[in-house]
Amino acid sequence: MTRDYVIEMREITKIFGDFVANDHINLNVRRGEIHALLGENGAGKSTLMNMLAGLLEPTSGEIAIKGEVVKIDSPSKAAHLGIGMVHQHFMLVDAFTVAENIILGSETTKAGVIDIKKAIQEIKEVSEKYGLDVDPTAKVADISVGAQQRVEILKTLYRGADLLIFDEPTAVLTPAEITELLKIMKALVQEGKSIILITHKLDEIRAVADTVTVIRRGKSIETVEVAGATNQDLAEWMVGRSVSFKTEKVAADPKEVILSIKDLVVNENRGIPAVKGLSLDVRAGEVVGIAGIDGNGQSELIQAITGLRKVKSGEIYIKGENVVGKTPRKITEMQVSHVPEDRHRDGLVLQMTVAENIALQTYYKEPNSKNGILNYNVINEHARELMAEFDVRGAGELVPAKALSGGNQQKAIIAREIDRNPDLLIVSQPTRGLDVGAIEYIRKRLIAERDKGKAVLVVSFELDEILDVSDRIAVIHDGVIHGIVDPAKTNKQELGVMMAGGKLEKGEENV
Repeated sequence: MTRDYVIEMREITKIFGDFVANDHINLNVRRGEIHALLGENGAGKSTLMNMLAGLLEPTSGEIAIKGEVVKIDSPSKAAHLGIGMVHQHFMLVDAFTVAENIILGSETTKAGVIDIKKAIQEIKEVSEKYGLDVDPTAKVADISVGAQQRVEILKTLYRGADLLIFDEPTAVLTPAEITELLKIMKALVQEGKSIILITHKLDEIRAVADTVTVIRRGKSIETVEVAGATNQDLAEWMVGRSVSFKTEKVAADPKEVILSIKDLVVNENRGIPAVKGLSLDVRAGEVVGIAGIDGNGQSELIQAITGLRKVKSGEIYIKGENVVGKTPRKITEMQVSHVPEDRHRDGLVLQMTVAENIALQTYYKEPNSKNGILNYNVINEHARELMAEFDVRGAGELVPAKALSGGNQQKAIIAREIDRNPDLLIVSQPTRGLDVGAIEYIRKRLIAERDKGKAVLVVSFELDEILDVSDRIAVIHDGVIHGIVDPAKTNKQELGVMMAGGKLEKGEENV
């Protein structure tokens, strides 16, 4: 491997008003390497990469490509220089086909008409070359998240990118899709491409990256070869202190049943049952984790409990009261909190300020409002307190929620829901897109709610997380609870077998 740098970012500084997002950062990427960019939520990783992708311009500093200083003032300029970015939140048009999305902005035309046949042929060639399996004629709205990601990658390759920036690429993928993506990355590098990988997941860095640059609070701290660094080293550089990967907790002391589900049937969007006669109890003072492969009815189950989806048949009791048919507000007023899996669609109103988002569930009650008039002093003050408590980093409570990094948005939602002092706390993908320091904190908070005698239901694709926080693990497969296991007596392999619908030899309890 030649040691020449394809990209050099020299003393890059980016300031928004009074907020310094990047402070004299240096980043050098060699040809044919995977260079990881590691840092806490809001450390300034995405900001730095957005300057490379032409979405932002640096306040000071310079960018050199193959030794030549360039000015990247638009995404099309970045594409022209061979830089492509695969964003954390996909930039695809749902109503378009895969092929239409890939060629958008760089269309092949013949006599002024888009030559879609030729485009599809070119896309097939690129996808075969790099092992990116997608159907060019499928609508984006109908394909899985993993396939959407492959479309994003194809989009950059179709435009001839030599440097690919991946922003938190595995945050929404299942374990199998993650393995597939890491394979694709290695194949791209073998073809002579260079990759910058923005991530919080230390295992992934160790699996594919050659070099890692650690950013902390907007400053570059360390650039090292991955081969010589342990997970502990990386975590310490990232958060500036030692981090525990295992949450300390005392044994649970479950009390009365708070949530009781009986023979529940719920349809998915196409009218086909996704939850098929599921029964489950969650007691006060315990954390029940739901483990399962994506698409086995977890989302529909949680939406049914929180009133966001109609129930076909069966019963859901919260504190002894049947909530089937009740509105989401009625259910939340029964001291139920919900951290949704899609923070942009269901968790936040991105255009509103952070403070308004924190008051979303309680704005109509005193002291937030009186006689229908909002008291912004109270709302903003409360938001400031919660942002300090949950370490939500950003330029303050008055910026729109979309200005926060993904991880800080998540912390703001969790702050809002825990602050409401719920009896039942439902959390979907609690630490998606969070760094190790924030993950440690959120898991501690979930256990603390349990210790206060609350019932906590956690859905997560991260098996490490389920094993770490749960007192009981309910494995969901094909819309039913396939078995309930004790986290102390199981492991990832056994859970994986059950998640795929297999049976364990030893007689585990079935519901």
